[in-house]
Amino acid sequence: MTIPQPVNYIAGEWRECATVPGAWNLDPNTRTPLHPLVTTTPGDVEHALRHADRCYDAGRWDEDARRERAELLRRVADNLAARAEDLARTDALTSGTPISVTRALAAFLPARLRAAAADLETIPRVTALAAGGRDVRLCKVPWGPAAILTPWNGPSFIPAAKTASAVAAGCPVLLKPSEHAPGSAQIVVECFVQAGLPAGALQLVHGAGDVGARLTADPRVKIVSFTGGPGAGRAIARAAAEDFKVLQLELGGNNPVLVLDDADLDVAADGILEGLTKLNGQWCEGPGKILAHRRLAEPLLEALGERIAKLVVGHSLDDDAELGPISNAPHFRTLQGRIERLRDLGAVIYQPARLPQLDGYFLSPTIATGVDPAHATAELFGPVVSLHAVDSDDEAVRVANAHPSGLDAYVFGADTGRAIEVGARLSAGEVRVNGAKLADLGAGSAQSFWGPAGIGGHGPAESVRVFCGDRVVGVDSPDLPL
Repeated sequence: MTIPQPVNYIAGEWRECATVPGAWNLDPNTRTPLHPLVTTTPGDVEHALRHADRCYDAGRWDEDARRERAELLRRVADNLAARAEDLARTDALTSGTPISVTRALAAFLPARLRAAAADLETIPRVTALAAGGRDVRLCKVPWGPAAILTPWNGPSFIPAAKTASAVAAGCPVLLKPSEHAPGSAQIVVECFVQAGLPAGALQLVHGAGDVGARLTADPRVKIVSFTGGPGAGRAIARAAAEDFKVLQLELGGNNPVLVLDDADLDVAADGILEGLTKLNGQWCEGPGKILAHRRLAEPLLEALGERIAKLVVGHSLDDDAELGPISNAPHFRTLQGRIERLRDLGAVIYQPARLPQLDGYFLSPTIATGVDPAHATAELFGPVVSLHAVDSDDEAVRVANAHPSGLDAYVFGADTGRAIEVGARLSAGEVRVNGAKLADLGAGSAQSFWGPAGIGGHGPAESVRVFCGDRVVGVDSPDLPL
């Protein structure tokens, strides 16, 4: 399979990107070139910013306007369903995630678009407030041009989901996908354009961090939604402080896993393995630091090792592969460095998986033991965990909260009431008990990004929760007390 050269979509036109001399996007399975690395010139970035600013109009989001935009999103959903296999194969070839997983993600995308459409039709943009008979209205108003910067580990789902919410809100979108996985976002944009997108509602610009920095620092951009590493997130927050942009920053962390003394060993090992290998371990909510009751620590290590040894590690386009390669060369080197750092801290490293005879970025799921948990705090973001023995629930909670991820945490225990009570004490926006799935725990799930995990959160009705601000407009009265 080949991936076409990425192109920009600016001011309603597809435009060729500038190439980065001597730089290539590589197939993570074989390290062979897929296409040259591309970027967007400063002139084209400025053109996109001017167009987004010119097209922003808070407008009147009456029932007819909302229904029209909802119908557009449903057409996008149909287009995404028709391109599901293209998305799945492009995701697998650029992120390294096995195609069995990327197909499941692609199949879910249309539902995410239809949910945004349903929000448009059911959530009123103007609500009358009780004001003693006076006309006072609470309006949900789109903030303005939105810069959406997305990562390589969810190359189709994250761009599609965030763009759907922003377009539903009425924010002109400037989408910049990761330079390591540009192809899937381009297919997503094609599906929006094919659906008859209004002028200026969505533009696509490719490039690395320098292009993202131009977008996020520009005063015409009113909101930034970013998913990625903490270093880039802090840089965005500093730039946004100049004009107090609205921010949604989903960063990473070393998510704790508490295995209580009554945990079922098989349930814990299966759940941790699923979290360790989901998206090849390359997801910001994946497990990082396992804090197991001392009685279970050694048996858990053995159970995980047995399961890892049986995994089928292979080419990401192979239907039988359960684990594929790491997405790209820079992250592969980063993961190797993090493992060596744990080794330098005194860890014993377990890597029991058999790797394929391919010249790709393959890495066995890795367990590091014997490190002081106070030192095992760095985000791992790959099929790597550290395992530590603790003597009580209180010790596990204390160690977990000493260096909180703020994003996710996990608790395994047979007494689910007790496990939920322990989980409620953890400094994280979401705590999963006896599992490590990716989908929301339940209808209405809302997750804040605590502490170092970022700013804001995500959950239902993203279009109005994130991309709209409140504006109260109404008739004043001399009878008000002040």
